[in-house]
Amino acid sequence: MAVVSWKEICLLTGLVVGCYWNSLFCGFVFDDVSAILDNKDLRPTTPLQNLFLNDFWGTPMSEERSHKSYRPLTVLTFRLNYLFSELSSSSYHLLNVVLHAVVCVLFLHFCRLLLDRRTSLIAALLFAVHPIHTEAVTGVVGRAELLSSIFLLAAFLAYTKSKGTDHSIVWTPIISTVFLVAVATLCKEQGITVIGICCIYEVFVAQGFTLPMLTYTLLQVLRGKDGFPYAVLQTLLKLIVLIISTLLLVIVRVQVIQSQLPVFTRFDNPAAISSTPTRQLTFNYLLPVNAWLLLNPSELCCDWTMGTIPLVETLLDPRNLATVVFYGMLSLLAYQGLWYVQIFSLFLLSFSHGFKLLSQRGGLKKMSWLLMGFLLTTHAVKTFNRNWDWESEYTLFTSALKVNRNNAKLWNNVGHALENQNSYERALRYFLQATRVQSDDIGAHMNVGRTYKNLNRSREAEEAYIIAKSLMPQIIPGKKYATRVAPNHLNVYINLANLIRANDSRLEEADQLYRQAISMRPDFKQAYISRGELLLKMNKPSEAKDAYLRALELDHTNADLWYNLAIVNIEMKDPSEALRNFNRALDLNPQHKLALFNSALLMQESGEAKFRPEANRRFLTYVKEEPDDANGYFNLGMLAMDANENEEAERWMREAIRLQPGFRSALFNLALLFSQSRRELDALPVLEELLRYHPEHVKGLILKGDILMNHRKDTRGAKACFERILNMDPSNVQAKHNLCVVYFEERELQRAEHCLVETLAMAPQEEYIRRHLAIVRNKMAAISAAGQPIAPTEGGSASDKQQEQQPQVKQEEEEGPVVQVLKNSQYASNMHANKHLLNSE
Repeated sequence: MAVVSWKEICLLTGLVVGCYWNSLFCGFVFDDVSAILDNKDLRPTTPLQNLFLNDFWGTPMSEERSHKSYRPLTVLTFRLNYLFSELSSSSYHLLNVVLHAVVCVLFLHFCRLLLDRRTSLIAALLFAVHPIHTEAVTGVVGRAELLSSIFLLAAFLAYTKSKGTDHSIVWTPIISTVFLVAVATLCKEQGITVIGICCIYEVFVAQGFTLPMLTYTLLQVLRGKDGFPYAVLQTLLKLIVLIISTLLLVIVRVQVIQSQLPVFTRFDNPAAISSTPTRQLTFNYLLPVNAWLLLNPSELCCDWTMGTIPLVETLLDPRNLATVVFYGMLSLLAYQGLWYVQIFSLFLLSFSHGFKLLSQRGGLKKMSWLLMGFLLTTHAVKTFNRNWDWESEYTLFTSALKVNRNNAKLWNNVGHALENQNSYERALRYFLQATRVQSDDIGAHMNVGRTYKNLNRSREAEEAYIIAKSLMPQIIPGKKYATRVAPNHLNVYINLANLIRANDSRLEEADQLYRQAISMRPDFKQAYISRGELLLKMNKPSEAKDAYLRALELDHTNADLWYNLAIVNIEMKDPSEALRNFNRALDLNPQHKLALFNSALLMQESGEAKFRPEANRRFLTYVKEEPDDANGYFNLGMLAMDANENEEAERWMREAIRLQPGFRSALFNLALLFSQSRRELDALPVLEELLRYHPEHVKGLILKGDILMNHRKDTRGAKACFERILNMDPSNVQAKHNLCVVYFEERELQRAEHCLVETLAMAPQEEYIRRHLAIVRNKMAAISAAGQPIAPTEGGSASDKQQEQQPQVKQEEEEGPVVQVLKNSQYASNMHANKHLLNSE
């Protein structure tokens, strides 16, 4: 094998960088979203062993909805990217570019086995710049192809060393080949195909056999005229080892997928479910289609499913001519001995070989070099420009629609991209076009329904969901329903139920839809989750608990399910069990934000001092995850108040108010903190701000009135506060009593007496009102006995007033319950937010 020089490596690497540097500015698109953004296996909190238990998308291989694509080593590289840069797309793209450069160098090594030095370099240069590779390089999930190609080529190159100089078998390269094939297969399933390539290489290249030679030898053996030559026996031994290795890898692969094939629908691959001869004619026609894309990559598309290539249904279809021509050319190449072209399906080798022949002819040499330079330049420019199509999902799918407008999936994906930008009206137009392109596309009708829902057009949304539901395959007795429907299509029942349950009169109807989905697919986890939420709304917490427990049987590692079960425990007045389930959620996902927040809140609600340090830690973790959420800082402030850490409490409350101006609970509790800390005058501006945003805040008005009268001696301001409360709620005993005290302070004793009598009638059980009424009457009696008029009077020293027994403004007897109510309201809103989160469509 000819050596590859450093200059050639640098040339290939430079060309790759020149073509693909702009891919570093692309984001995560298409399958990247599921494989990277939504894949929990990338997170450091996920046990490493999960990579070998789940498929490429993070779904357990044991689940029927799994894609069954087992590529743990590729996912491991994604995890390494996440470890260094989390979800910064540039690092993922950078590694793909590096891997593509490695593939190009290995491909040059491979070409050197078959072509001379110059021609093999040209083939490698064409390989490096070919636009068809943008999907594998610029699409991050294409890393599976890159890694598989690296180990596939390495396996083949290792195998080429299995023949000794004396034609003996060298076993170390063969063992290395088997190992590298296993690694390639763990990167992507197609890696196992290199075994077949090695077999054909062994027969037709390494041993130099031809079809006529093999035919003659076999006939001689069958006639008994001769035995197998030693070279043939050696070849058979090596082939047997390779075939047995392949069978072992296949057995392991079947065990991994648990002998289950993934569920695909007619929308994913229409030819696969077609009858004979449509299936065979269409599959064979795909070969010349792909060969043409290699020769002329001018119209590239990211998705070739659904109606992209219409089915070839009859022998009279003119496209069959392309199939015949393709197989004819392949047979000709095979007859001429160019087996490596057939083996690798790489036109680059034949093209480079043709270039070699032309360049050796004097008159065509210069033109051939010009054509080659032109081809490399145009391919490099095409690749560079094609990278920009992968910048975002919108640019990718709109570029695909320029090539193919008969694929409903592309219309749907453009709609999804616009939907993610909250451009629902534009998204709707694309979803509706998808239903026109393929009227029986269940997913397209579901997309239409969801978009109508986002546009608050519930009637149209329900109609669209009903159409989608009517397109679902009918139940056939004796046949398993789950094998005939895509798992995501069953979401039509979930989406329709989620829509109609907004109407309280249709809750039972929604429950029926959830139960119908469960009956069709007993392992439909999302149906149990949504039904549990509905049952909670229907005030059936016990049944909701059963639904979540069933979902946990299907997925006991789902932190959201443990969280929801904790919410049910709270509804069932079982806080200790709720805390245990919150903790289970956090064991699975220590950064589960809602579990952090609500478990800390539950600890705080308990009032037990032993829980405060852990509650504080969880709130601190929460604000680290959600630094712009004022609720986290507010509850840190409440914890500090409980611990009498006033300075810390003030700091957290002010931060909550900064993030959320007018934060009702934070403003009131900050004022309350100042009042309890003998900083009543500092509380007044906080109360002014509170009442500016919330002028009807009763407790704020009471606290302000108390401070004005007791610390500012502003009876007029205090009276205005209490009167405003009574204008809103004439039955408010506390405000009525405090107004009576204002009258007493203003020496309007008769008015104060009359006021307290009315207050006592409103709350006859309150002893403090009766006691204050007695004080006022005693005062009036003392004045009458002294012969003085009972009326407001000026005079009287401050010391005299301090010595008199006076009724006091009634504050909250326990400030704790005031805070408790505020915290409960915050807790309820977070519970609601979580349920909405799990009710995804």
